[in-house]
Amino acid sequence: MTPPSRLLGAAVLAAAVGLSGAVLAPADAMAPEGIQASHQFSKGKPRDARLSIPAVGIRRVPVIAYRGWTDDGPGTRIQNRGVAASSHGPRGGTGPGGKGNYQVTGHRTSHGGIFRRTPSLDVGARIAVDVGKFRYIYTVTRTRWVSFRSAKSLRQQRAAVPGYPGREPKRGFITVSTCATPEDHAAGNYWTDQYGNPEHRIDKIGVLVKRVRNPWYDAG
Repeated sequence: MTPPSRLLGAAVLAAAVGLSGAVLAPADAMAPEGIQASHQFSKGKPRDARLSIPAVGIRRVPVIAYRGWTDDGPGTRIQNRGVAASSHGPRGGTGPGGKGNYQVTGHRTSHGGIFRRTPSLDVGARIAVDVGKFRYIYTVTRTRWVSFRSAKSLRQQRAAVPGYPGREPKRGFITVSTCATPEDHAAGNYWTDQYGNPEHRIDKIGVLVKRVRNPWYDAG
């Protein structure tokens, strides 16, 4: 008999993933009603930053910029240091505060698990990114599941407008991504890639709503 936890995990996973293995098409990537997107962008230059998400107890976690794409070898090695990684380049994203998709990945169940609680973030949660003189504030607008075994799903994750490859961005977005290891294992899915990443990841998509002075910059 299949354990109840395994059945529940399978039901949760089935709700997020289509029968073909491709993640269901995302909702509208634009800011929901009541959320005013900011047009105070940075130039999108790749830079190391600090990430804070008060709702889940994340406070000024280092985010290391590197050339590559989400959860590749170099990015995984950065995450293994217990910090977050942010990819840039042809298959990566923009820099902090830039127009387009600022992509940040971190471990959930290993190496300190800095993103252990990010899957629980609700719509409206605030994400702050500190870099240089400025703090860029994003608001979570939706959740998206990603399949590492689907090229289409990965293109959607890494798109300049999250979920919409080829669409020209008109605002700043953030993708905070971590593994769905507990959910995959509950569903009996133990597949991993060569870096130990499970098949699925849980992304929290946010839109840039404000740019303010970085209080830590003024503090020296």
